[in-house]
Amino acid sequence: MNVLVVGGAGYIGSHMVRILDREGHTPIVLDNLCDGHRESVVGHKLIVGELSDRELVDSILSENKIEAVMHFAAFAQVGESVVNPAKYYVNNVMATIDLLESMRANDVKKFVFSSTCATYGEPETVPISENEKQEPVNPYGFTKLVIERALDDYAAAYGFSFAALRYFNAAGASPDGDIGEDHDPETHLIPIVLQVALGQREHITIYGDDYETPDGTCIRDYIHVDDLGAAHLTALEKLEPGKGIKLNLGTGNGYSVREVIDACRQISGKEIPEVMGKRRAGDPPKLVANAAAAKELLGWVPRYQKVEDVVETAWAWHQSHPNGYKSE
Repeated sequence: MNVLVVGGAGYIGSHMVRILDREGHTPIVLDNLCDGHRESVVGHKLIVGELSDRELVDSILSENKIEAVMHFAAFAQVGESVVNPAKYYVNNVMATIDLLESMRANDVKKFVFSSTCATYGEPETVPISENEKQEPVNPYGFTKLVIERALDDYAAAYGFSFAALRYFNAAGASPDGDIGEDHDPETHLIPIVLQVALGQREHITIYGDDYETPDGTCIRDYIHVDDLGAAHLTALEKLEPGKGIKLNLGTGNGYSVREVIDACRQISGKEIPEVMGKRRAGDPPKLVANAAAAKELLGWVPRYQKVEDVVETAWAWHQSHPNGYKSE
């Protein structure tokens, strides 16, 4: 199958490209490289351009005989979405609707969408099932929910088939150690802690230790990036015309900030100094997935169940690429 991977030079998208190729599909990447890296998709067709360029997207879909689209090209920083919501509405909503319209014009109706657990806001029940109310508390989460609702309508009216996959905390790197996480600025916990282990930061700041959790720090569900990719592939293969799948992707195992730091110390063998900071606004105490539906519908079970196993792949990447994709 010829699959357009929008945002395929980014963190999750580049791992998805590898998996598609390995499983016999032909990935074509569209990325503007504002956050992605050309080096992460070497050996695959990369088209550098904007998702909002309707003429470009139309030509890619027709000239490459695209049969399905996977969409990873969203802005995804919660704090930034609060201070600059226009950036998120223009890209995450308007450009995505443009993409759906290009697909409709070119009779491409299979769509796999990178959604988020941020659509749930501050859940009442943890672990979080797909039945939890979706009440996002920031523009980022709301933009993802808008597209989920649009996909319902496109399926009903135009026969689209789609999967909206709600991630929890994506983490880790390719087991080969040649592609991994490289954001600027880095906002994810595991790479920040490992940067301390590498001596690139003086310490890790823990934002609050007075939450209602066993050790007082926030608990999150860390899902390996290759496990996410495997779920996307299976979802793509199970799409049915006019129907949609909405699923949580997580391990169902929650780890606190302190437990993640300890896992990084264990794997790296480094001390990793920590300092205590104040709580950050909008940080729920606990976000853990109930991913039973993904197991039932997709037969999907994450390979990386322990956070230590996730950290081990991340540490291998950061050791071999201390400056990310930049040349040494």
